[in-house]
Amino acid sequence: MIQETALTIMKTGANVFLTGEPGSGKTHTVNAYIRYLREHNVNPSITASTGIAATHVGGMTIHSWSGIGIKRALTEYDLDALSSNEGLVKRIANAKVLIIDEISMLDGNTLVMVEAVTRTLRRKHEPFGGLQIIFVGDFFQLPPIADRASGVRAQFCFESTAWRVANPIVCYLSEQHRQEDTAFLSTLGAIRRGELEDSVFEYIGERHVLPGEHPHDIPQLYTHNIDVDKKNTEELAKLETEEKVFLMSTKGTSNRVEQLIKGCLSPEELVLKEGASVMFTKNNFENGYVNGTLGTVVGFDEDNGFPIVETSGGENITALPSEWAVDDSGKVLATITQVPLRLAWAITVHKSQGMSLDAATMDLSRAFEYGQGYVALSRVRAFSGLHILGINQRAFEVHPLVLERDLAFHERSDEAEAGFLDMSDADLRKLHENFLLAIGGNLAKKEIIAKAFGVPKLSTYEETLALLSPGMTLAAIAKRRDVTEGTIVGHIEELALLGKLPSIDIAAFAELPASVVKEITQTIETIGGEFLKPLYLELDERYSYETIRLVRFGAGIAPKQKDAVVAKKEKVKKVSHEKPAKLGAKWGKEEEERLTKMFKEGKKTKDIAQTLERQSGGIRARLKKLGLIKK
Repeated sequence: MIQETALTIMKTGANVFLTGEPGSGKTHTVNAYIRYLREHNVNPSITASTGIAATHVGGMTIHSWSGIGIKRALTEYDLDALSSNEGLVKRIANAKVLIIDEISMLDGNTLVMVEAVTRTLRRKHEPFGGLQIIFVGDFFQLPPIADRASGVRAQFCFESTAWRVANPIVCYLSEQHRQEDTAFLSTLGAIRRGELEDSVFEYIGERHVLPGEHPHDIPQLYTHNIDVDKKNTEELAKLETEEKVFLMSTKGTSNRVEQLIKGCLSPEELVLKEGASVMFTKNNFENGYVNGTLGTVVGFDEDNGFPIVETSGGENITALPSEWAVDDSGKVLATITQVPLRLAWAITVHKSQGMSLDAATMDLSRAFEYGQGYVALSRVRAFSGLHILGINQRAFEVHPLVLERDLAFHERSDEAEAGFLDMSDADLRKLHENFLLAIGGNLAKKEIIAKAFGVPKLSTYEETLALLSPGMTLAAIAKRRDVTEGTIVGHIEELALLGKLPSIDIAAFAELPASVVKEITQTIETIGGEFLKPLYLELDERYSYETIRLVRFGAGIAPKQKDAVVAKKEKVKKVSHEKPAKLGAKWGKEEEERLTKMFKEGKKTKDIAQTLERQSGGIRARLKKLGLIKK
């Protein structure tokens, strides 16, 4: 199934299991659905099975969202207690769509408890209290953690009664956006099918290297945390350059902040040196990096002190602080801010899940869990990027239950695709509209509503500027715009550089005590306000960079001309990463004819993709649909 079809199905309000091989576009597709819902004034509840996965999607763990916490069982007494929690009841009662990411790592028993809680607190007898449920993940990847104390095997979600009553439509994505090496893809496919013949080990064995012979500027994947910590500490200690420390700043309640910290791949205290091997831990297409982009620290910015990273592609990027947030149906509950880097000489297979790596060294001789070897291999974009120190037989084994159920998932996905492709556009549009109305959404997109009243489309900075009126606080604007406070501060900085920032009462706007504004202002007057890092340190790291920047604006020190923006951008080269213009767009007859002509002329897939401004995986999917290549 292609991404466009899966998105069409989700828009109908049906419960969905969105799955596919690593690199098939699960995250991209569910993010497209989230954007669609928000455009129509519906805020989905975004959760995940683990803290790391929750941090990646900007939500919270399903355990936290549902209120079950670490419970292994749920009694009537527990349900009564949860029903008396006003905040929890309001959250679940007001929810419209529940998304659970990395479903493979969630114990089926936990899903049963979530179903019971949602049904009880929403006071509706339908499964999950009538919520639309979107399960996202791949059961061939890491499985749920067993309860070692009881010795009972963890149950896959698809084995649970909650899964059966949800009865999700299976959307099995077939496109591939990570690997294009057909032999490598074929081998990964053989592992998924459990076909562990000698040829698989022979092929993978071609990338076997001896210790010390592998490249030292790429990450090494381990199955155990202790190996990772040891490797990174040892390699950093070998560098004789000056050490720089970057501390994480936080905002919100301690339990929410703790959740974010546990899930963030960047540490609370990031220690770097020039020459350190690093990896970006967050997606930022605008600035040219994604979660997993590798590089080396080549210096530190003279103005702000933040690290300059030379990527494996030879581009220099200044790693400015990024923000991670816990979002609950559009409300930001907590944020952490840190430089989006981590040391990358080593990383665990578990933490690599969801990453796309150009290259990696891996030791799978101590693999102990189903899926570990498969996850490690599938992180790497090309076979040439693999460097394997060791393998054991368990490394590439897939769970027999998953193998059996996967055949049924494929069949159900094919049936769903055929059924929805047979429906007319008018019927599908009616289903989409009915679901939006049922959950309280708007039929027209937000920008279309604005146009109807003669309001021209504004840039993101102009939208923020329009809200900078007396009485509107930083928190209120962030909530109104459905973004984090750090993003709004960035908009204000840009407006100041463009000379468009109006006069702001910083204390009222940021809801800061006058004493804090006074202290920061006095510090600026004492040591100067040109650079942020000295101010941050002089203030004993008690205030975030965003707070200091806001007060600095109030002191009139922020640059006022657009020339300052240009000069800054020319100082350190920024990289843009544009997605294909027609990603997910519907195919027209004329475009299909061009595709057929270029294919018959013998042009390569990547060249056709570039000409038609589409992904290579989308080209292959369309060629299959047109019967030009075998399915």
